[in-house]
Amino acid sequence: MGESERYIDFKNKGNYKKRTTFTLGDPNNAVMSIVTVNIIFFLLILVTRVFYLFTHQGQGMQALDFDAIKWFAVPANLVEFSEKPWTLLTFMFSHGGMPTFPLLLNVLSSMLWLWAFAYILQDLSGNRFIFPIYIYGSVLGAICFVIGCYSIPSFKQNMGGLFLTGSTMGTTAIALAVTTLSPNYKMFRNIRNGISVWILTSLYLVLTFISAVLFNNVSSFAVLGSALVGFLFIYFLQKGKDGSVWMINFYNWATNLFNPAKKEDRRSVKEKIFYTTGNRPPYEKKSTITQQRIDELLDKISQKGYHFLTDEEKEFLKRASKEG
Repeated sequence: MGESERYIDFKNKGNYKKRTTFTLGDPNNAVMSIVTVNIIFFLLILVTRVFYLFTHQGQGMQALDFDAIKWFAVPANLVEFSEKPWTLLTFMFSHGGMPTFPLLLNVLSSMLWLWAFAYILQDLSGNRFIFPIYIYGSVLGAICFVIGCYSIPSFKQNMGGLFLTGSTMGTTAIALAVTTLSPNYKMFRNIRNGISVWILTSLYLVLTFISAVLFNNVSSFAVLGSALVGFLFIYFLQKGKDGSVWMINFYNWATNLFNPAKKEDRRSVKEKIFYTTGNRPPYEKKSTITQQRIDELLDKISQKGYHFLTDEEKEFLKRASKEG
């Protein structure tokens, strides 16, 4: 679909050629991970509703009106939100609030859009920014949704029944991030030299706003907020300000929280001790440049980002680029 051999290094404002690509079964594939999380939440909500209907068959319409999405969606009312603060994180992976068949179509189309834009972002910049942009866009989208509900009288009167759910906000943020990063990225290259991603993003936004208008939904405010996030994230990233650093660090900390065992320092004595004799500089070990080592470091950049490279690894890549 795209230029899967290219990886953009924002820090050095250059390109590294990357030979390996992410496969569908790769456990480090952030695109598949984010789609999988959405599908798991959808199935969980669907199974919960089926189980409730099965166990409450005698309650008639009350049982039919039950929808577990209310446990996961962000409510418009701040008082209600204060009772369910976890919804600020769960709503962005949850789908519901409509009959089963339209819901299935909605989830299918949402996952296709999410996969398309997240795949392009992965193609351009690796895995690092997918989840941060998705989460940033969804959270600001929820904030704009609540502000819109309190600002428009017609929505404020019916606030008790309004809630926000779905991957639309996160997908919009990723779409605008991709378009800001590389507006002329080509999709479907067999169709007259391809279709630029900005056209695909424009189509997505038009369809999203039409859907909001048809359903008289204040979620259009959320979409606008999410679009702003996608643009600003890439804008500041190109200025050298990476908004994903703290989020990645927090994730690594949380991951290691239940695995406190530290890796043993297996360096040799010579590698641990540096000394000088007379005017000679300290001993510096330089690794032999090999294609395998270059590929390993590029994979590390793709998974974690340039900031996680050690000084020795950065120096290695610099020497590799100079020597061709």
